[in-house]
Amino acid sequence: MQEVLSVSNDVAAELAGISDGVLDALRDRLGCTILLRGNRLTIEGEDERVAEARAVIDELAELVQGGHEIGPSTVDAVVAALDEAEDVREIFEDVVWRHRGKNIAPKTVTQKRYVDAIRRCTVTFGIGPAGTGKTYLAMALAVAALAEKQVGRIILTRPAVEAGERLGFLPGDMLAKVDPYLRPLFDALYDMLDADRLAAYMDRGTIEVAPLAFMRGRTLNDSFIILDEAQNTSPEQMQMFLTRLGFGSKVVVTGDVTQIDLPREQASGLIQVQDILSSIEGIAFIRFGHQDVVRHKLVQRIVEAYKLHAEETGTQRRH
Repeated sequence: MQEVLSVSNDVAAELAGISDGVLDALRDRLGCTILLRGNRLTIEGEDERVAEARAVIDELAELVQGGHEIGPSTVDAVVAALDEAEDVREIFEDVVWRHRGKNIAPKTVTQKRYVDAIRRCTVTFGIGPAGTGKTYLAMALAVAALAEKQVGRIILTRPAVEAGERLGFLPGDMLAKVDPYLRPLFDALYDMLDADRLAAYMDRGTIEVAPLAFMRGRTLNDSFIILDEAQNTSPEQMQMFLTRLGFGSKVVVTGDVTQIDLPREQASGLIQVQDILSSIEGIAFIRFGHQDVVRHKLVQRIVEAYKLHAEETGTQRRH
């Protein structure tokens, strides 16, 4: 079956973006021959495939006309939304935070569920591979909550896995030693706030970035707290962190159980906590897959290849 569609100049320009590879993503995902010449889009393949491609292209066209930029990950999001009978515009138009003309919004169905869970629940776990937006979206929601005065401060923390002897060889005080572990959190913050405002928040303690060890003995009220790289916590550290929760606070825990840096014999708190807390009301577990990776398409393939290798060789961690 062959179908020829006429698309607007804006839609044609977005689809033809060589660097974005949208047409390649459409061909790969939908199993059709798709050609674009000027404003004429030709789809060729089995009837069912052509019908699905037509539906996806219609949705992409509406997104472009609504002012959205599209890329390969948008194709996956549209296909997933159609598969699950969800409105794709609800995903892309749920803008979490705006900064310097940049909108931060979910890009996949799972990301939308994650954002909704964080808003709805007191404690949310985002578990999945690198590049799925777990930490970035959580930080955008935290900055938005601070701006809207829903919380009084943001606390970002990570375990410094090598907090023993190796850190001792690094120059500087403890904060300087753990800076390499916390640097990705700062990088994301600079994406969301002007440097002057961020510096003012840091000076006042309104935004705090600290290693997990600094959380011991504290009760954190009126705060938005994010624990990143949680796969590198021990069960004891995870319990310690979760019991810091105070009144008016929200907690997000993110991690990737396939990238554990703990010694092989050390149990991961993030793996264990799923069995312990999965049935408790007010706690949500959102699991991301390789299809939610919104970095370069090759990253998605790398993540999936490693996952398959671990399954085939039995090398994935189970504790």
